[in-house]
Amino acid sequence: MDTLVQALVMGLVQGLTEFLPISSSGHLIAVPILLGWDDPFIGSLAFSVMLHLGTLGALLVYFRADWLRLVPAGLAALRDRSFAGSPDRRLAWMLVLATVPAIAGGLLLNDLAETTFRSITLVAITLIIGAAILWLADRRGSRTRSVSDVTFPIAIAIGVAQVAALVPGISRSGISISAGLFAGLDRSSAARFSFLLATPVTALAGGYEALRLVTGEAGFDASSQAGVLAVGMVAAFLAGIAAIAGLLRFLRTQPTTVFVAYRIVFAAVILIWWLGLGR
Repeated sequence: MDTLVQALVMGLVQGLTEFLPISSSGHLIAVPILLGWDDPFIGSLAFSVMLHLGTLGALLVYFRADWLRLVPAGLAALRDRSFAGSPDRRLAWMLVLATVPAIAGGLLLNDLAETTFRSITLVAITLIIGAAILWLADRRGSRTRSVSDVTFPIAIAIGVAQVAALVPGISRSGISISAGLFAGLDRSSAARFSFLLATPVTALAGGYEALRLVTGEAGFDASSQAGVLAVGMVAAFLAGIAAIAGLLRFLRTQPTTVFVAYRIVFAAVILIWWLGLGR
């Protein structure tokens, strides 16, 4: 199959699965293997992270009004040394606080993320683990709090939970939504905080990998892959906006059961392939 078509498919997969709690990294590892694609760039972590820049664009566009309030509010809180005056001041610094564990975990586990963690059998296992966590969180959480009720302990807990998302199959949105549900957030608020938190985390990770790609440290010539990157990132951007809007609307009235079921089915497909029945 043409590399540009593969990039288009992978971009659509990334955009949809980045925000749905079903693991974009797990899909980006499994899809090329299951479809028999062997292009080294399409299956690389470098391409995967660059696709995340497409979904970062989706986050910035969809939540642009939020960030236009949050950034000035956060700076005002720093200037005045007070959260008084606007709930956005508090929320801005809750997001900063939640970002710290994710950054620390990324720095400590980056080498493992690029090697050991990129196993399709591990993806199958973690898809099931993530499904169990999401199912339990949806049933145990009180769902009585909103985004404005996020406290320092809740922000830290969600940030720490995001470290687990470095393991493909866990899902950044899935684990952060689960942590929010366990903390008592309603489904829509848990997803909204997860998406806002994903913005700085994705920006830092994508920026780091983009620098490695441009300098050649990632092992690929960025200029020779420009067309592939463009197709994948645009597809990820468009699919990402659709996924954000769809999930927030869905979770206002529906439980996460469909995503739990999907994770288990996809894990079963991977395990069948691994056993040789799908080859």
